[in-house]
Amino acid sequence: MHGTDLTTTWVGFMALAIFIIAYYFIATEDKYRINKAKPALFAGTFIFMLIGFYYAINGLDGNHLHHEINLLIVEISGIFFFLFVAMTYIEAMIDRNVFSVLRFNLVSKGYDYKKLFWITGFLAFFISPVADNLTTALILSTVLITIDKDNLKFVVPSAINIVVAANAGGAWSPFGDITTLMVWVDGKGSFVEFLFLFPASFLGWGITAFLLSRYIPEGTPPFSDTEKKVELLRGGKVIIGLFAFTIFSAVISHQVLHLPAMWGMMFGLSILKLYTYKLNESSEDDDDNINIFSYIAKIENDTLLFFFGILAAVGGLHFIGFLEYFTALYSQFGATTVNIGVGFLSAIVDNVPVMSAVLKSSPDMGANEQAQWMLVTLTAGVGGSLISFGSAAGVGVMGKLHGIYTFSSHMKYAWTILAGYIASVFIWYVQFIILGIGA
Repeated sequence: MHGTDLTTTWVGFMALAIFIIAYYFIATEDKYRINKAKPALFAGTFIFMLIGFYYAINGLDGNHLHHEINLLIVEISGIFFFLFVAMTYIEAMIDRNVFSVLRFNLVSKGYDYKKLFWITGFLAFFISPVADNLTTALILSTVLITIDKDNLKFVVPSAINIVVAANAGGAWSPFGDITTLMVWVDGKGSFVEFLFLFPASFLGWGITAFLLSRYIPEGTPPFSDTEKKVELLRGGKVIIGLFAFTIFSAVISHQVLHLPAMWGMMFGLSILKLYTYKLNESSEDDDDNINIFSYIAKIENDTLLFFFGILAAVGGLHFIGFLEYFTALYSQFGATTVNIGVGFLSAIVDNVPVMSAVLKSSPDMGANEQAQWMLVTLTAGVGGSLISFGSAAGVGVMGKLHGIYTFSSHMKYAWTILAGYIASVFIWYVQFIILGIGA
């Protein structure tokens, strides 16, 4: 967002102070027992109210502010509605016993905690390039709590493993993460070029997973031989198919039809509503009727509002001019150093606005421009795992495992994620710079 530099004005100082205070309360959610959506929403809305007030009392051109906030609303609503539909489908699949069946199949086979840890991690890594990292993390964290939600020594490291695997898996696919999608749409890399990030993504996650697996307890989840086999309820298989079709619609909308990804998601929601109508019409038992609005009522609204708030807050700081500062570092410290730093920054601020700032300023990436754009894609995606709310996947799992997977429980194991992050960057350097593969 280009315009008047307001960083040294009272509105600039106030906005930064509000963001830092809100961030403190988001980070200490479990200490103060205040839902993270509250401070995020307050900061996001209040910062722009202050900017509007500053424009009004100084007689500045309000059309510029109006235009920029309209662009921000489009960006936020695209993410908001994408998540809205994904969460509705997940609730529909919970209702139809999809995850209970998956849990039964995993537990009834007698797999121990360590094997379940690795299975859910592998699933997260290979589903996220297709389904996107947030949707994948939400699905598998739901499976996790149905396996054994009371054993925190199993659930917490497994939840972290799912978040890291989903983010790492999303980094090597153009539609695996919102940030990779932004880089791809901006023409900074072709579809095939993203695939070259697979070794760095996979091995980086593998190192973190290996370190985390050492904390997984021995034994198997509680399972009784008398436990009844869980069956899919009526319409379950079709709803799974419709969810896959909805993700496909989102990809096609964005890739081929020049529409936002959320348009395909909303189209998929309309198909789900029509299907459940047909299902209810053909049902002979009124008690088995499906009500889509009951699914919508159960979705994690605090997660959606958190995204709205945090994206609006960072959008406000961007509008004021704060995010332009770090992109000037490229000429001072070099692209590799700054792009590695972007990973750490994206963990703190959220990778979407950080990547947005990098793309908007379009810095000089130096001689290995293509390789550097792949590095910043990798670090923004993988780096978001370093802090629990540094990525969409992490925020989604925090909402799903409320009070279990928290900022503090995540930070206890953060060193394992840092080890994987360093390994990913090292593998990128060897592959792209030394060997020249993919550059």
